[in-house]
Amino acid sequence: MEPRERVIQVIQHGKPDRIPIYGMLRANLEEQITEAFGSVEAFEDKYEFDFAHLFGGPRPYPPETLKQLRQTIGRAIEPKDLLDVELGDPDGTDAYDDIKKQVRHHKEERGRFVYVQTPGIFECLNGPFGIENHLCHLLLYENELHQVYRRQAEWNRAFAMNCLDLGIDMIHVSDDWGAQNGLMFSPEVWRRLIHPYHKITCDAVKARGAFVSLHSDGNVMSVIDGIIDLGFDAFHPWQESAGMSYALYQEKYASDFVLIGGLDVQTTIGFGKPDFLTSEIERVMRTFANGNLLFNTSHYVQDHCTIEELTLAYDTIYELARKVCR
Repeated sequence: MEPRERVIQVIQHGKPDRIPIYGMLRANLEEQITEAFGSVEAFEDKYEFDFAHLFGGPRPYPPETLKQLRQTIGRAIEPKDLLDVELGDPDGTDAYDDIKKQVRHHKEERGRFVYVQTPGIFECLNGPFGIENHLCHLLLYENELHQVYRRQAEWNRAFAMNCLDLGIDMIHVSDDWGAQNGLMFSPEVWRRLIHPYHKITCDAVKARGAFVSLHSDGNVMSVIDGIIDLGFDAFHPWQESAGMSYALYQEKYASDFVLIGGLDVQTTIGFGKPDFLTSEIERVMRTFANGNLLFNTSHYVQDHCTIEELTLAYDTIYELARKVCR
């Protein structure tokens, strides 16, 4: 199988010839990887990555706009304030130049499956509000937030459609809702204020025949049924370290969506425990030997991970990805 074909096979709940692999490495380890391998791209090629998580594109609220707004009003931004701010243009073609380059590098030249990170609803608006204030706004300004969120959802849909036009295979919506033991707000708030505005993007992506995935850290078990209702094809990272077991996933949700993840940066990689690291990689890969996993890190690998440990991890991943599916 070619890399893109392999990933699609998994998303469609088929058994691949081997487990597809990737890793979120550049953000904290680019310098170390470049010194050891020549470039991050060389590392990705050496280990034959099958898919790529792309970043870039326009921003709904440029930082300078928010800075000026705070200076003008002389206080923290509230939902009503954002309604008077013009959103950035999601159709500005220059803003997509970096995404185009990444599509060419990963998909056109290397045959990888590509997905692009796009905003959700809650996480992206933590920028204007601040997360503590935003949590308070959920209770104090529900009517105004519906208006803010609808504008954001329409912007997100336009961004997603433009990315699909560029050859993106999957829209990856990033919206952190989870703390370590549960949601940061109630499931009822999620259903009233978050679910309807994700549905706008999800429905549009599915209507185009494309895939849509969700990133949310922490424990989001209380809204899994809503995530399924929205039609997400894949979920990242299904965090075992936050109490979300693979056994429960396989028992109840394996037919609904596949997982992206398997290598936990919170507990497994970067802690100087090589035997534990390799045994955990093997445990997870054998758990998903028949499919339903796009093997990836749960988040960015942190800079306390040495290049020796990273190399050990990916030597193990490379070997086991080809071994466990036989």
